[in-house]
Amino acid sequence: MSNFKVGVIVVVLVAISACSRSATDNLNQPTVANTANEPRGIASVDVVKATLEEVDIPRGGSGDAPVRLEIQEGYHVNANPPSYSYLKATKLEIPSTAGVSVAFITYPDPIIKKFSFAEKPLAVYEGQTTLRVQLQAAKSAQPGAQNVSGKLQVQACDDQVCYAPGVLDFVIPVNIK
Repeated sequence: MSNFKVGVIVVVLVAISACSRSATDNLNQPTVANTANEPRGIASVDVVKATLEEVDIPRGGSGDAPVRLEIQEGYHVNANPPSYSYLKATKLEIPSTAGVSVAFITYPDPIIKKFSFAEKPLAVYEGQTTLRVQLQAAKSAQPGAQNVSGKLQVQACDDQVCYAPGVLDFVIPVNIK
């Protein structure tokens, strides 16, 4: 055989090997839906709802602000921390405002569940679950009602596909006494 034919055969074999290797490497990762081409039109924020309630906090004290999640049946969101680095964790972001800051956030214990797209079981939240935010009011905080804004990052998945991550904006009504 000529060197040219051998070279072509080698290039073809390398290309085939690379293609089959990348397909095999991705077998255990969930498919991430491309929302632009997603025929079902599902967005992560469409299957997750957050409910908050008014929190009373004494000046110089703290108060518990539960963030209740309702995850539509048939879907789950990744726990915090997620099982794999490529999964997006459910995450609260609440910046400090005039006299109110976050002391700490507690994420619930996850459900450990096996899915066909993952080799090992995953840590997820399903159904109803509650994230806990401990808010702290400064001694200098002005008494009265105020709103503390925040964001909830979620990535919803079903048993086959993970959808594009989304962000839910929310407001915690706070009454400083």
